[in-house]
Amino acid sequence: MTKFDKYRVRPNVPFSWAEIKPDDRSERGESKASDWEMLTQIGTEINALHDIMVAQGKHKLLLILQGMDTSGKDGAVKHLFSYCNPLGIRLTSFKKPTDEELAHDFLWRAHARVPKNGEITIFNRSHYEDVLITRVHGWIDASTCQQRYAQISDFERMLVENGTTIIKCFLYLSKAAQKERLIARLTREDKAWKFKPDDLVERDLWLDYMQAYQDALEATSTDDAPWYVIPADSKTNRNLLISGILLEALQGLALAYRPLPASYKNIVVKD
Repeated sequence: MTKFDKYRVRPNVPFSWAEIKPDDRSERGESKASDWEMLTQIGTEINALHDIMVAQGKHKLLLILQGMDTSGKDGAVKHLFSYCNPLGIRLTSFKKPTDEELAHDFLWRAHARVPKNGEITIFNRSHYEDVLITRVHGWIDASTCQQRYAQISDFERMLVENGTTIIKCFLYLSKAAQKERLIARLTREDKAWKFKPDDLVERDLWLDYMQAYQDALEATSTDDAPWYVIPADSKTNRNLLISGILLEALQGLALAYRPLPASYKNIVVKD
């Protein structure tokens, strides 16, 4: 048991949104100063472990971020890895599939971007788009959706069996908080570049997306590749949670610098 288990979707157990509140702020401290201190401490520890991970060149970690528009996927990435050396970090943002990607199976583009040894890879959106937007808009039927759930679970199990640690986070934003953030994009120059008219089209399908996410989380949260539901109305609470889960995962790996090769003892650095 860990402090994050209450946010974890249990395998083979029905999940309800009522179990977690999007405006939960329980990870925050007594003040903004204490929150910043906690974030800095966790970020520093993540950076130290990541350095060892890169040097060791053995472990690999995949962090998947999903969520509705404005839920903070970009912001979480910006914060999480602001402390880390960009070497050994790779970010993939999944957009509308290209013609080349559509010519392959739906997991092809994801498999090509999974982490290699010594690397942390972040999927900003992911292969789950192919059981979310496709289902909500009726581009696949229920049978195909169920088939894809099984294929995703098989894919992730294969990655885990080959040494990849997988963390999947759904950033759970309330509809009211999304409204505030969309208004900010419409009224602030520093945020206007993020606004797309399609955001409002998808917002009108809110309940359909919530059902699609609920079904996907239930079907694909496993012991080896769990889903965490991250309350995201508070950006600070969101960052504390994802950072904490990532740190816990890194601490669970057998991270260690590789020993000096015996041959180094005979090497002399000349003047």
